[in-house]
Amino acid sequence: MPVRALVVDPSASAAVRLAEVPDPVPGPTQVLVDVSHASLNYGDLNDARSGRVPVGAVLGSDAAGVVVQAAADGTGPAVGTQVVALTAGAFAARVAIDVGALAEVPKGVDLAEAAALPVAGVAALRSLRAAGLGPGKRVLVTGASGGVGRFAVQLAAQAGAHVIASVGSPARAEGLAATGADEVLIGLEGLQRPVDVVIDSVGGPQLVAAWNLLAPGGSVQSVGWTSGESAVFPPYATVGPAKSLTSFVIQGEVGEDLATLTELAAERALTVEIGWQGSWDRFDEAAEALRGRRISGKAVLELTSGELHVPVPSPQD
Repeated sequence: MPVRALVVDPSASAAVRLAEVPDPVPGPTQVLVDVSHASLNYGDLNDARSGRVPVGAVLGSDAAGVVVQAAADGTGPAVGTQVVALTAGAFAARVAIDVGALAEVPKGVDLAEAAALPVAGVAALRSLRAAGLGPGKRVLVTGASGGVGRFAVQLAAQAGAHVIASVGSPARAEGLAATGADEVLIGLEGLQRPVDVVIDSVGGPQLVAAWNLLAPGGSVQSVGWTSGESAVFPPYATVGPAKSLTSFVIQGEVGEDLATLTELAAERALTVEIGWQGSWDRFDEAAEALRGRRISGKAVLELTSGELHVPVPSPQD
């Protein structure tokens, strides 16, 4: 039986439309999940327009819902378990998901919160880990009001770092000090001392400026490029004491990291901020708000059940 899904369609206003797709058939190491909530990322919007996700294919990476069929090989969660997952084609009412790509959602964490964790939370956790996070390190998080940024600020603060949160406007600074930022800056204005770690999701000229602020032995983790602007390094900017600029992408199984993040959320050691939440019928609205940087934290889609109703032209049309 077909299920509803958000698929790539270049002719649609946001390059995405609701459609019907075949009911997924799980492999032996996959569970079937009825998805109730999904989280929208900048990467999803770019995937819809870049061709990385083919026309007609289901979009999305972040999903939360309930297992309706267990894995045939006996691994993974049982039927009825609430889970969160990072998986391709997440924006569908029912998805087949590898057991290594999901984690059980603990009591006390609702599925909307859980759905906001996968891409942004795992990116924050792994990029900080890769950069060599530790107590006393000076950590700069650019785009700190976004999904990755807010999680990175909290995780770095919990590790004992001195956290500097950079945002694009005063309005987007709200709440960052309460979640662990020692300093909150508009852009990089006023930042004079070197930093040891940069988690950058902005790119463009701000990436160049962050590189110039990096201390010897430090690391910039490039996790996004929301500015859409080119980064032009001046001559000799990359010549000098050793430091690194590393491209970042989530690879491999994420189940353990998702379990870590959901446990932190259950303990209220990690705050999940949802800046927009609504039906997936309002996808265009969510996409416009995200692109326009009018959302602090995450945008969460509620997947409504039922048939997809396509208007039928009247005889007068």
